[in-house]
Amino acid sequence: MIRLLYFASLRERLGCDAEELPLPQPATVQGLIDQLAARGGVWAEALQGATPVLAAVNQDMARPEQPLNEGDEVALFPPVTGG
Repeated sequence: MIRLLYFASLRERLGCDAEELPLPQPATVQGLIDQLAARGGVWAEALQGATPVLAAVNQDMARPEQPLNEGDEVALFPPVTGG
């Protein structure tokens, strides 16, 4: 299992702040995002829309191709903006 955390506007759009899921196949950050987006509706819009989703694995920023392992904590959040 992996633990997922959702932050900021992503958490608000999805109506979910955390969940646990089996390791996705392929076991990468992008594989996880694709699996979640396959839920359809707001999940697909939020995770595969025009604004990219950022990810951190075990509190380190992660690229889409980063492998995932059992017990990992994955945080998903929108890009930070400000001025």
